[in-house]
Amino acid sequence: MKKLPLFILALLLWVLLVWPVDPVTGRLRVQDIAVGVVVALIVAVVMREISAAGFGRWLNPVRYFWAIIYAFVFLYYVVKANFDVAYRVLHPAMPIEPGIVKVKTMLKSQEGRTALANSVTLTPGTLTVDMTDDGFLYIHWINVRATGVREASECIIGRFEWFLQRIFE
Repeated sequence: MKKLPLFILALLLWVLLVWPVDPVTGRLRVQDIAVGVVVALIVAVVMREISAAGFGRWLNPVRYFWAIIYAFVFLYYVVKANFDVAYRVLHPAMPIEPGIVKVKTMLKSQEGRTALANSVTLTPGTLTVDMTDDGFLYIHWINVRATGVREASECIIGRFEWFLQRIFE
């Protein structure tokens, strides 16, 4: 029974992507629907473990609101970091001080931590090297400004963590 919502969602996505209506005759193409049912069934069976945990929480529209806001915040920091890295590369003295720092996240869910690690990696100048089960991330930073866990956490992940907490937890 836990697979039914995932099956329906996958089938709806398939129908929206393929749009099985012939544009000339306006008739429904049955073969496209049949392939969609098979693909949605495969997705529901293969992904049942992932979707079983907390599928209902994704029906909350507040999460989508924060996700949209986060997309703009993330885009802002990516553009800002691009200019910072470009400045460092083009500067004659190349003012960099690379290093690996340890940061601590407050996020509890595996999805939230993964999104945080990906956000850090996608931001130029930082790269997530390792992620531990107890909430620590090891990040390669192009210009280390803080070496303490708390200070580095505020500088690197503080700007993303607040939003990701509202989306994933």
